[in-house]
Parts: sequence; structure tokens; C-alpha cells
Amino acid sequence: MSKVDEFRALHRGRAPGDPLVLPGPWDAASARVFEAAGFPALATPSAGVAASLGYADGETPADEMFAAVARIARAVDVPVSADVEGGYGLAPEELVERLLAAGAVGCNLEDSAGGALKDPREHAEFLAEVRGAAADRLFVNARVDVFVHGDGDPERAIERAALYVAAGADCVYPILAPADLLPLLRSGIQGPLNALSRLDGEGPSPAALGGLGATRVTFGPGLQRRSAAALREIAAGLRA
Repeated sequence: MSKVDEFRALHRGRAPGDPLVLPGPWDAASARVFEAAGFPALATPSAGVAASLGYADGETPADEMFAAVARIARAVDVPVSADVEGGYGLAPEELVERLLAAGAVGCNLEDSAGGALKDPREHAEFLAEVRGAAADRLFVNARVDVFVHGDGDPERAIERAALYVAAGADCVYPILAPADLLPLLRSGIQGPLNALSRLDGEGPSPAALGGLGATRVTFGPGLQRRSAAALREIAAGLRA
């Protein structure tokens, strides 16, 4: 079984309360830690990678992002999906080839730019072109930014998700959707549903998110930020 087939299979038949938990490595060392802990696959966070490279979120040059993904994918044997933001303005064919060259088995693609939602039909066309170029070689996770840059209307999120699934998206990611809306989103969205787990103790656990309807759970840059906070504490102690 190829790595992309293995990754796709991990999304199937998930029992309620048992979502696919995908930690977000920001470099090769963190990827190896998560692999050694037993996670079956990983999903890079663009903001976490950006921080590790010294950039603000959304400002990482495409070449550096793909190089970072390649280092992570080479460091582990488990499948790695990559957050490539909005695709860096690349044509679908080039985007797909660069992801595959980096060793990624999947990607996140967001439906906003510059803090505003994209036209959903135009974005669906883009996703369809990515799917056409990738065929079955990539698992496409379509991020829905209604709860980040839109009005937070779950019905609008469901409408956008339907367009993206019809275009060939393998999974839908309504990032920052309130946990209490997950059952509604689950009922209206076909296929796997990605939920964001917060690490501040304020939100439900990954298992609880699975019970609410999430097929898979990711953490955004939360793990990298928590690691940086721990390092700041260590650094402060060195100066005590």
C-alpha cells in the first residue's frame, strides 16, 4: 500500500470518539518525536513552520515552505500532509508536482486570501483542477474559513463545503468552528470532517471532538507554540 493510500485509509471507518489525531510537526526533529510517540500520520501547520523559519504566519516564501515539508517528510516513515495555505499562487499542476516532490501525501488549501473569503465557486474550480492534476496521488483537505474571515454562519460553511466535496476534496476543515456546531456541520457535510483542537484547556479533547462528529483532529500551530513557551521557561531559568 502506498503512503497516500495508507493515509486515505486512516480516515475511513472511524468510530465516534476515535478520530484520527494528526500532530503538527514544524521541523524534522519534532516530526520524529511524534512518530516515535506512535502517531500513524502527521500534518504540518503553515504557521508553525513559518515560526520555525523566522517568518510571520502567511509570509513564508513558497520555496522555503516546500523545503521544510521535504525535510519533515524525509525524516519519518509515516505519511505527511502539508498545509500550503492558499497554494502560493501556483498553477494546480505545479502545486501538485511540488507537493509530491516534497514527499507529501496530502495538503490543506484554504478558501480565503488577505483576510477575506474567496468566491466559493472559483475556489471549487481551483480544487477541481488540483484534484485533476493529482488524481489519487494526494489527499486534499479543503479548509473552510467562514469562522475565521466570514460571518460564522454554519449553513454558509456547509454550502461552501458541499461545493468543495463536489470538486473532489477528500476532507473538509471548517477551522475554528465552535465545538457545539460540529454535530450540525457533521450532519450537513459529506465525507471526513477535520476539527481543530485547542491546547489551552478551554476546548474539548480530541476524543470529545470525535464524539461530536470530527473524523480527524489537528492542532494548527498550537504544538509549536506550546514548545516555544516551554523553551522560554527553560531559557529564563538559565538566567536565574
